[in-house]
Amino acid sequence: MSLLTADPSRIDPQWMTRALREAGAIDQVRVIDLACAPVGNGLVGDSYRFRLTYDGVEPKAPASVIGKFPAVDPDSRRSGSAHVLYVREVAFYRELATTVAIHTPRPILAEIDPETDDFTLILEDLAPARHGDQLAGCAIADCRTAMAEAAALHAPRWNDPTLNSVHCFATVASRRADIRAKLPAIIGHYKDRYRGVIEPEFLALIDRLADTIPRYQSDQSTPRTLQHADFRLDNMLFEVRGNSHPMATLDWQTLTVGAGIVDVAYFLSAGIDPSERRLHEADLVRFYHSELLRRGVRDYGWEHCWHDYQRYTLHGIMMGVVSALSVQRSERGDALFLKMTRGACAQALDHDSFAYWQD
Repeated sequence: MSLLTADPSRIDPQWMTRALREAGAIDQVRVIDLACAPVGNGLVGDSYRFRLTYDGVEPKAPASVIGKFPAVDPDSRRSGSAHVLYVREVAFYRELATTVAIHTPRPILAEIDPETDDFTLILEDLAPARHGDQLAGCAIADCRTAMAEAAALHAPRWNDPTLNSVHCFATVASRRADIRAKLPAIIGHYKDRYRGVIEPEFLALIDRLADTIPRYQSDQSTPRTLQHADFRLDNMLFEVRGNSHPMATLDWQTLTVGAGIVDVAYFLSAGIDPSERRLHEADLVRFYHSELLRRGVRDYGWEHCWHDYQRYTLHGIMMGVVSALSVQRSERGDALFLKMTRGACAQALDHDSFAYWQD
């Protein structure tokens, strides 16, 4: 009998006992009580912490776990299905997490109904940890940690041709044309919403996305690897479990195959103010490159890496624009997406990124 449920209120001690036992997380003890509370800042999925009480003592039994489910908000739920977000995250934890070196929560249960996109993720709880905050930004030391973790994701599957056979990525590729067709309308709605709020020179860049993105997405001149594609502070934990690990990365809904440097450019545009980025980006990208080499990547020189960084800034603009219109609108959401868009537009202007994609 399947444990799949999209409703956290249906999870009781008997359900949790079975899930933990089948995953090998507990042996003899049983869950006799649990308390569920919301956690995190997820926009397209809803996450909860389940605090667990057992009928005995077992050293490895987790005191709590994290559960993730489809968004209750209907707009966010539709976005999760339309962009294949739920399928991708479950596929990551079921098929791909053990093939890369980036630190993530261990999955206890990862199930999805491909017909309805109902899904259940039960994950290891990595508390205590310091949550990244997109609006607050971070110190350069955290940026350096993120660069090392990005390389730990990208290097193990660098130029791996078998990634193209992963089912969820084929589904994503088949829907890219739909996004391209809808992009002019999305941009129009975005401009209507934020005109007079976002700077005119940034709006001018956003206007150029529809013509540029097809070339950007079809480019094959850079080695492909696993790409998180939403590699930003809200999806990161630092000083995990009392600093037993420096960082963990969450929210794998946007996982795709692409240029790894996209995650680097996106993080630096969204995570620190443009003035800080300008001071430190070359050193941080060089550190990322050195970590790739340390982990065995070959035939990807520094000049190629830096050239890719300069041109792959468009992803941050796209994420800011498309995401703003894909989820339930909120004050924090507006602030978040505006910061992301402004940071990526400033980065693109600094590096004249659109010029790399002209005919």
